[in-house]
Amino acid sequence: MIDFVRSLRLWFAPQRLGEEGETPDYRFTLANERTFLAWLRTALALVGGGFAVDQFLPDLRWGVRVGLAVALLAAGALCALQAVDHWVRCERAMRRGQALPVSRFPTVLSLVVAVVAVVMVVVVALGGGR
Repeated sequence: MIDFVRSLRLWFAPQRLGEEGETPDYRFTLANERTFLAWLRTALALVGGGFAVDQFLPDLRWGVRVGLAVALLAAGALCALQAVDHWVRCERAMRRGQALPVSRFPTVLSLVVAVVAVVMVVVVALGGGR
């Protein structure tokens, strides 16, 4: 819990990472930032998909439409939060000379997207929920 609070503080004060260990090769730091940006692009795509489901599929039953939209929007929000958390944890690990942190989040995100995709396939196959 204390480590989480420390990481959370670094979200808003990344300059404090300079106090952690030694500065890694800049190529690794820049690669970490590119990974962060890829996670953010994924988050934006999920949020956009959630809005698209809600706005452009009005013929779907309300519960199906809202359920799919909320699932995509929530996945996008979690993805954005995970992006910054992963960036901070990786940067700290590199500065400390430790192994990079592992996460179950990619698996969870993949499962959410897969479930939404399967539901959409079923909805499309059944004629759009009409």
